[in-house]
Amino acid sequence: MSELSVNETLVHQTRLSARGRKAIIAGSIGNTVEWVDWSVYTTFSSVFAHHFFPAGNEIASLLGALAIFAVGFVMRPIGAAVLGAYADKHGRKKGLVLTIGMMAGASLVIGLIPDFGTIGVLAPALLFLARLAQGFSAGGEFGSSSAFLIESAAPRRRAFAGSWQQVSVGAGILIASGLGAIITSTLPKDAVDAWGWRAAFIICALLGVVGLWLRSSVEETDSFAKAKVAAEATAARSIRPPRGAVFTMFVKHPGSTLRVFGVTIAGTLLYYMWASYMPTYAAVSTHIPLNQALTANFIGVLIFLVLLPFAGLLSDKIGRKATMTAFAGGFLVFAWPAFHFLNASFSTLLVIQIIGMILLLGYSANCAVIMAEQFPASVRATGIGVPYALAVALFGGTAPYITTWLTSSGLGSWVWLYCAVAAAIGVIVYLTMPETKGKDLD
Repeated sequence: MSELSVNETLVHQTRLSARGRKAIIAGSIGNTVEWVDWSVYTTFSSVFAHHFFPAGNEIASLLGALAIFAVGFVMRPIGAAVLGAYADKHGRKKGLVLTIGMMAGASLVIGLIPDFGTIGVLAPALLFLARLAQGFSAGGEFGSSSAFLIESAAPRRRAFAGSWQQVSVGAGILIASGLGAIITSTLPKDAVDAWGWRAAFIICALLGVVGLWLRSSVEETDSFAKAKVAAEATAARSIRPPRGAVFTMFVKHPGSTLRVFGVTIAGTLLYYMWASYMPTYAAVSTHIPLNQALTANFIGVLIFLVLLPFAGLLSDKIGRKATMTAFAGGFLVFAWPAFHFLNASFSTLLVIQIIGMILLLGYSANCAVIMAEQFPASVRATGIGVPYALAVALFGGTAPYITTWLTSSGLGSWVWLYCAVAAAIGVIVYLTMPETKGKDLD
């Protein structure tokens, strides 16, 4: 091969096309909006909890709201299976348009639900149903958006492209946290309690309209188009009815399915603790003012977002295993001092937030690309989404409830061990998984 051909091949493998750049921008912004809607629930859970449950016990009300938060995760595997199969059959674009419409609609419902004193048990029931809808949407979102971004990337920039899935998730949490900081800092406490938290949900619903428009404007990926043609040709030659994507994932790719589940355990638990729930946890356990806790979270997530694409480039250079193991090993060491030294000091909380978010770079830069590299295009959205959602439901969605319960039961000293065990599982999984850097995607 001539030197010119080698250079042309290298450019093709490393440079994003104009279409690929547009896909990353549109996909990331739409995904950001989706996760603003999802994350604002935990941002304001300690504020609105008593509106949906009988008055008299704030901790019981918070636990009730967090239980509904966790139940929303139960729908994520179902959403991943149904909406992932839809995206694998009808396209990533159609799947992403559907998920954001459902998420925004549910946010609007939460913002408008009357409180317990007005409609009684219908209040928590409607909150429960709205959160189920959001969980269903979020379950389909991760697999479809990850497949869309990775399939739009140059071969040697897949981790970089995949990192934008997590940049957009983090941006959603950042905006939700920033929205929380602005509302709690600028409005009187009574106003925040009366209508400020409702305004946040309604704003999120309106942002969903913007995301819906962006997702409607992108083109379908070439990988899906090729897989669809191949599937239609196979179906035309076969006398058997085609198997569903979920069946194919479990039967033909069991090892990859288990690997995606294992990869997610440490990442989802520690991500939800640091990026989403830490402000509420710190406010409840140390009594630091919520606006200060949200500000520390905002700064930590902002640093995380700036560094995340560079962590993706690092993974494209040195591999997935090294960067993932650094994340889990770092948290194994950091878990005890993080919770031992956590107190009502803003500076202490800020340091803990920043260190945790920097460690999370190793997971977040890799999770989308590692999962996408496990499956062919015909089942990629389902293969990413279902085992990921199962792990998130079991380990991510329950993390806020378990840590709050431990703290309120006088067992707060065990929270660090809960995080450290998850990190230890991650170290084992990441050291034993095969390296997928450079693997052919299709």
